[in-house]
Amino acid sequence: MAGIFTAGDIVEAAIQVETKGESFYKRVAGKAANEQVRDLFLYLGGEEIKHRETFQGLLQRVGQFELPAWSTDQEYQEYLESLVESHILFGDGLGDTILTHMQSEAEALRFAMGFEKDTILFFMEMRELVPESEKRFVQECIEEERDHLRKLRTMLKSL
Repeated sequence: MAGIFTAGDIVEAAIQVETKGESFYKRVAGKAANEQVRDLFLYLGGEEIKHRETFQGLLQRVGQFELPAWSTDQEYQEYLESLVESHILFGDGLGDTILTHMQSEAEALRFAMGFEKDTILFFMEMRELVPESEKRFVQECIEEERDHLRKLRTMLKSL
């Protein structure tokens, strides 16, 4: 990762998260034998598209806004970069490897729960870095990601 220097940089990272999430959910839906699990994954893939569109609009509005002064500290920059790099779908082909070796729908649901938790953590940091006028859009996505996590847990418990 090149570094996060503007609000636009962090929004672009969020767009990447949503794009990878959409791809993952569509691919895992294609492997699901259980119709309810497949429908949930297709629904979540559609939600990732909505979030990506939200963040694309946000990117146009925040563009090159500088990050708050406190966020340019080297340690915080490294923390942000590690959040993105350690995200479950960003490790060098990790998502593809895991998807290839998934043995069950329960395993896919657990992996998806990890994706949603990583995304929530990243978005919570992102919310603090965008201009005040844009925080509500990020908060709405956080709430939706939390709902996704609840839905995944409910589905896992039903198997």
